[in-house]
Amino acid sequence: MKPFIRIFFIALGLGLALVMPRGVFGSGGSYDMQVSAPVDPDLVQANKAIKEKNWDQAVDLLTRVQARDDKNAEIFNLLGYSERNRGNLEAAFKHYERALALNPKHRGAHEYLGEAYLMTGNIAKAEEQLAVLNKLCLFSCEEYRDLKTAIAGYKRNAAK
Repeated sequence: MKPFIRIFFIALGLGLALVMPRGVFGSGGSYDMQVSAPVDPDLVQANKAIKEKNWDQAVDLLTRVQARDDKNAEIFNLLGYSERNRGNLEAAFKHYERALALNPKHRGAHEYLGEAYLMTGNIAKAEEQLAVLNKLCLFSCEEYRDLKTAIAGYKRNAAK
């Protein structure tokens, strides 16, 4: 086979590997027969409380989950989100910082941290989080778009 054709097929295979759903090539997902870990019932209830905007209950439940799993960035992100929504920004900032210490690429924590900065009027810090998300999101992502919209709304309101 000519080198050009060989390179073409290698590139085609790599391209397909990038766009195929997870699991097709054995990387996890519904096609694999892997057994997943049991879901923490307190975490299930905490997510329900968040959807219902019952922030006190969410914080109580997430605090219990965190006591059992203090290496999970998403739990700290959800704690920060819940604390922020119940008006406790000091605790929210601590939880977001812990989430990002555990996982510096946690897009949700960057978005929510940026939104918390907007609540304190610190647009420069919010824009720093937007810049981080811009680097983390190859071709944009929901977290980037949401924070960008929030910053634009903040600027519009500040200009009035």
